[in-house]
Amino acid sequence: MIARNNCFIFTILDAAAADVFNTLPGLHFFEGKPDRLAELDKMRAVDAVARKLVELRTKADLTQRELAKLVGTSASVICRLEDADYEGHSLAMLNRLAAALHRRVEIRFMPLRGV
Repeated sequence: MIARNNCFIFTILDAAAADVFNTLPGLHFFEGKPDRLAELDKMRAVDAVARKLVELRTKADLTQRELAKLVGTSASVICRLEDADYEGHSLAMLNRLAAALHRRVEIRFMPLRGV
């Protein structure tokens, strides 16, 4: 858990921890259960977006309030977007954030696991 500007960001699992996760005793919860694996992949994707937003904002040395002003929104919206549990990221908002951070959004379609 990370605390920034009175906003708590809960993280689920990042790519670096995936190998460790795959050796945990609870892995059987996911084995042979495509619906659970799909949910795990979804959680990982949402977590990755939140982490990337925090990383880009902090590398730019901006507070949530400062980034919000650049994007034309509120600090609470930035806080929500940086929350790993938030699933409402819109492409329009991600493009606005990217532009404010001198970046561009890139989307990749990856093959499903086990297909």
